[in-house]
Amino acid sequence: MTTAPAARGLPIEIRGLTKNFGRVQAVSGLDFTVQPGRITGFLGPNGAGKTTTLRMLLGLVAPTSGTATIDGRRYRDLHRPLHHVGAVLEATSFHPARRARSHLKMIAIAGGIDFSRVDTVLELVGLSGDAKRKVGGFSMGMRQRLELAGALLGDPGVLILDEPSNGLDPQGIAWLREFLRHLAREGRTILVSSHLLAEMSQTVDDVVIVAQGQLRAQGPLASLIGNATQSAMRVRTPEGDRLQALVHSAGVRSRREAPDVVVVEGVTPEYLGPILARYQIVTYELSHEGSNLEDVFLSLTAGLGYGATLPPDQGPDAPPRGAHAAGAHGPSTAAGAPAPGGWAPAPQPAPQPAPGPQAGPPPVAPGTGAASQPPGPGQPPGPAS
Repeated sequence: MTTAPAARGLPIEIRGLTKNFGRVQAVSGLDFTVQPGRITGFLGPNGAGKTTTLRMLLGLVAPTSGTATIDGRRYRDLHRPLHHVGAVLEATSFHPARRARSHLKMIAIAGGIDFSRVDTVLELVGLSGDAKRKVGGFSMGMRQRLELAGALLGDPGVLILDEPSNGLDPQGIAWLREFLRHLAREGRTILVSSHLLAEMSQTVDDVVIVAQGQLRAQGPLASLIGNATQSAMRVRTPEGDRLQALVHSAGVRSRREAPDVVVVEGVTPEYLGPILARYQIVTYELSHEGSNLEDVFLSLTAGLGYGATLPPDQGPDAPPRGAHAAGAHGPSTAAGAPAPGGWAPAPQPAPQPAPGPQAGPPPVAPGTGAASQPPGPGQPPGPAS
């Protein structure tokens, strides 16, 4: 028995991508890359330009400027594109009287795909038992599965999915998560747009966050979360004043959430737990507050998300600006060129860490010994006095 070779994914590259609809700039100078063998989450508020970006990538919308390519080529220039790229943008492109198997056969005919793949993909998405049912009787979740089956017909190395979890029940979402991971392990390139941040945090390897059509952040999920915010410890205690005085003496910041609740910033349970025991701080509750994808997303997109209105000199009736003039029906600048008006996305400032934990332990007064005050973060607690 032979094992089929792993599918070879293709890199997706977005460079200087801009799209204006009249005087509304839906996408502005967008730049990011999606790597093979990884699941990349494409995240942003409603109206942030996600679907417009995906439609430009698939050749359904002409960009005003910039490029969106798969393996260095536009979608329209790919030979037998359904064998390279599978896409799900919306689960509405069905004739209600057509049966599921017949729907997939129509796609196979259009893409030059062997009919043997139809039953294969129906089994992959769990619809083998519904192959003869009319699509008009399908639930939204079943339609999503059928759309995914259609995207997989050509056994593509690239999958582009827009809100694939819509309509799925919790079991279906868990199935989709594991299915996408399986496809990524085969080496495929997977780009997923979704509003379900908790689910994305369990699924994706990399994240691209956009707002108002502009890039806000990109990178590995773990790094993005780790760099964006610091962990904190939440302590419920009747000795809040004493606890704050102790951690302040070690150069650690804290804040009061309630009369009996202190949040100690930038520390771990391994640091704070021994301190509480060593100094006999009465503790009713101790919990670890780490950062998550939702925290990062909200901090980067607060108050943003909808298309920006262009000034009069950049609207559709504006005079040409030399090499940067935007054509009405397609890109008019070279790949990677600035958007009309010379705009380029500015780098986002990195959040500043709390000064205490990084500064190391405070100096110890001569003759007092290390046991007279709590250690700085990273130092093991010493024996009690």
